[in-house]
Parts: sequence; C-alpha cells; structure tokens
Amino acid sequence: MSSPIEFLFDFASPNAYLSYHVLSEVAERNGSALTLTPVLLGGLFKLTNNQAPMVAFGEVKGKLDYEMLETQRFIAAHRLERFRFNPHFPINTIMLMRGFIAAQQMGVQQQYVDANLAGMWEQEQNMGDPEVAAGVWQAAGLDAQALIEAIQTQPVKDALLHNTQQAAERGAFGVPTFFVGQEMFFGKERISQIEAML
Repeated sequence: MSSPIEFLFDFASPNAYLSYHVLSEVAERNGSALTLTPVLLGGLFKLTNNQAPMVAFGEVKGKLDYEMLETQRFIAAHRLERFRFNPHFPINTIMLMRGFIAAQQMGVQQQYVDANLAGMWEQEQNMGDPEVAAGVWQAAGLDAQALIEAIQTQPVKDALLHNTQQAAERGAFGVPTFFVGQEMFFGKERISQIEAML
C-alpha cells in the first residue's frame, strides 16, 4: 500500500473538480487511499492574505488567458469533457462545505461529493442558493432536510473552521492543496509529481 493522499478541498474551485477526478485515478493506480479534508477557501484566503487568481493576476497582461489555456490542455489530456465553467462563479460555498462535514458524520460523503461536483461543475447550477443545493441533494438520493438541519449546528460550523485554520497552520494557502505524508503540493499541475513520489 502506497502512502495515503490528503486533499484539502472546497467545491468553490474549478481546479478542485479537475484535480479530484485525476487524483482519484492516481490513487487507485498506486494503491493509495485518497482522503478529502473539507476547508473553506475564502477563509483560507483571509488567513493567509491570499487572493483568487482573477483578482491577484487580473492586471497581468496575458496571465489569465494563459491559465485558461493550461486548463483546456488539462481537460483535454484527462478527457474531462463533462466539465463546464459555472456561469454563477464565484459561488460562496460555506453552506456546501458545512454540508460536507455533515455528510461525513452521516456516512454519505461520497454521494455528497459526487452530487455537488456534478451540480457545480457539470450542470452549471447555482449551488450557493440553498433551494438549488437542496434540490441537487434530494435528486441524488440524499436526505436534504437532515443536511440542512446539520449545517446549522455549532459543532459542524466549528469543525469546518478548525479544518481551515489547521490547513493554514500546515502551510496551505489555497485549493487544491495535497499532502503525501509531510510533503505539500499545490495545484492540479503537481499531480504528476505526486504520482512520481508514490
């Protein structure tokens, strides 16, 4: 069994979607366990004084165009044709990420992750709207009402805050961030480095 891979994860990032599908295959090929740790990307930005790329690099001539080109190459290389850039982006995902904590506690994490990734980055849904999100959850066979109730509880809120603070303390500054043991990797472009290390 290879070293486990930890993925600091937030549905808000299109690169989290792209990385998840590729990293899942890498983990399977190498006999590694893949663990998703829910964090709040906006909170991580605040803790580390980071900014979204479209803000940080918005004034750099050609930078965002090149980032888009690299994304298209990544999508083509890994045949991720279902990906659609969400027209509602950026979406506040605090509800979804608290829901992730709740889904972990309820034993339905995989179902929850699949439903939200598809809703956000394939079906172009406004997943920041509670009614839209609940509809996606219910359609996926999840108990939307139970999730909505759990999201509002203090232990769930505290767990997400704790994960986010811990991520910053470990050196993370954005999503997608990965850990293999103590080694940190940032960005979908590093997945090949992770596989080489495994």
